[in-house]
Amino acid sequence: MNERYLSVVQVAELLGTTVRFPRRLVEERRITYVKVGRHVRIPESAVREFIAANTVQPRHRGRLAVAA
Repeated sequence: MNERYLSVVQVAELLGTTVRFPRRLVEERRITYVKVGRHVRIPESAVREFIAANTVQPRHRGRLAVAA
């Protein structure tokens, strides 16, 4: 059990968002989380998976990239 568990504040800092965003992800069950008493902890791997699942790759046409 070498998994690192992050607080909502740490996840917000990692994502560069306000605390409200990761709390909304938890409320909408869009990210894996663990309840420890009344505290919410998010596995670091779940944050990496969330980022990977929501990463949009650029489309290439010829030599120029086209913005979405």
